[in-house]
Amino acid sequence: MLKIIVDSRERNMELVEGLESRDVELEFATLPAGDYILSDRVCIERKTVSDFESSIMNARLFEQLERLKGSFQKPMLIIEGDKGDMKLSNNVILGATLKVYIDYGIQVLYSSYPGETAELLAFIARREQEHKDHEPRLVGIKKAYTERQWQLLILGSIPGIGPKLAMALLHRFKSIKGVMNASIDDLVEVDKIGKKKAVRVYQIINEELKDEQ
Repeated sequence: MLKIIVDSRERNMELVEGLESRDVELEFATLPAGDYILSDRVCIERKTVSDFESSIMNARLFEQLERLKGSFQKPMLIIEGDKGDMKLSNNVILGATLKVYIDYGIQVLYSSYPGETAELLAFIARREQEHKDHEPRLVGIKKAYTERQWQLLILGSIPGIGPKLAMALLHRFKSIKGVMNASIDDLVEVDKIGKKKAVRVYQIINEELKDEQ
């Protein structure tokens, strides 16, 4: 069975579910670099189109790729989304992409949506793991198996709730069950959760499954 190690801060559940539907065994851990370890030498940094552009503007992209290159023999970058949505000029995007490949030696791949990203990850992992000596390994990486880390992972998968808000929710309501039972007014009391976000979170938690027509 294929195995992929996923950064515990990854919150795109569509992608995670896409991997699971392809019979990939997932292990979550706090990774010092990258988002998905596919083998002992291949690690993927995944960025949406908007994330990619933001990381170019604040120069965070190249700091992340420097760590990735220093940690894995064959690092890769997947840019996910519609390239037509990019707001930066073509010259800026091309220059950054060429720098990633030429200066850092990192292969750049493109994906249109999370499901396609899952397919790419599974394909690369299968190719790598044909040889047992290339199975993904955690070397010097702290595993994310404590109850608190799993709670933060679950809450962080809710749209609009990042790691800091997930921690704030746990401090306020003590457990995931407490968050699930919270009213909109209760959620608004949490720092940095306004009425609009509280309503959205409440709707996601309480929306009932409707039969597809």
